[in-house]
Amino acid sequence: MKKILLILLILLGNISRTDAQMRPGQVDIFAGVDFNYRDIYFNGRLFDLLVYLTPGIKWNMGHRWEASAQVFIPIINQYGDSQSGKVRLNMLSLSKQLSAGNRFRFKFSGGLFGSYRYGLDVKTMFIAREWLALVGEIGLTGYCSLADGWDASTMDRLTWLAGTRFWLKRWNTQFDITGGRFIYTDYGIKADGWRHFKHVSVGAWVGYSNKLKKNGGFKVLVMLPPYKRTRRKVNFRPASNFGISYQVEAGSYYMREYDTEPEQNERSGWFDPDMLPWGPDTMAPDFISREKKKSNTEPVDSMSVSGKEVTR
Repeated sequence: MKKILLILLILLGNISRTDAQMRPGQVDIFAGVDFNYRDIYFNGRLFDLLVYLTPGIKWNMGHRWEASAQVFIPIINQYGDSQSGKVRLNMLSLSKQLSAGNRFRFKFSGGLFGSYRYGLDVKTMFIAREWLALVGEIGLTGYCSLADGWDASTMDRLTWLAGTRFWLKRWNTQFDITGGRFIYTDYGIKADGWRHFKHVSVGAWVGYSNKLKKNGGFKVLVMLPPYKRTRRKVNFRPASNFGISYQVEAGSYYMREYDTEPEQNERSGWFDPDMLPWGPDTMAPDFISREKKKSNTEPVDSMSVSGKEVTR
């Protein structure tokens, strides 16, 4: 085990780009909303609502190391005792991204993830063509919930996903086909389609698992303003995005995945957009940043895509 950790540390130190072009020490403090609803018909309400305020923090440690955390603050809970009315920690993770050559991207994460999981996770992408990429993810996790005290299991659940992504640049359209083992040990396959517009993405998916059988749904993802920002050492802003989704089998525990950081979404993907850009990364950036300089000269107006800046 020690030899494996030593090899991993060497890879993290040597494979990644020496010029990561990220600003070490910058901290983002943000807040968003986690919105959930369900229609169960027998309680006299059209919908049950579960709404959390989700403040979070990201610390850019440099060389593509990042620490992040997120807290859930309950606002509305019509789901009953199964959902806690307590303020609680939802995510606390450390991640490292790196590239190998001009084809491979990797992301290593550890900590408390979404969907009540904690553990270790590795994501990878191989860029085969401008229109084709191969993706994979493997995780070793356990159950961990702070909703009503401390409730955790051993870290022995192995999950994995593998598949292909297709990018139609002319129409800013993406198709994904992935399959694997999900959180609750079911096996399945999913097909997703996304159409990306300016600051908005619309997607639909269908899937099949050995336990749930057929399922499907849609999602709308909105990148939130302001789209022009001034970057400082400490930045206060809204969450980068807000999404709302619908599933045919919404209450199911199958075909479930987890996020490893608070602002992970289908538009931005798993990786920093400036690290071997592919697919949606090649679109116009959602956010343009102006960096303040500690000098008597005028501020430099620059575009920023998750740390990479292009001075205009």
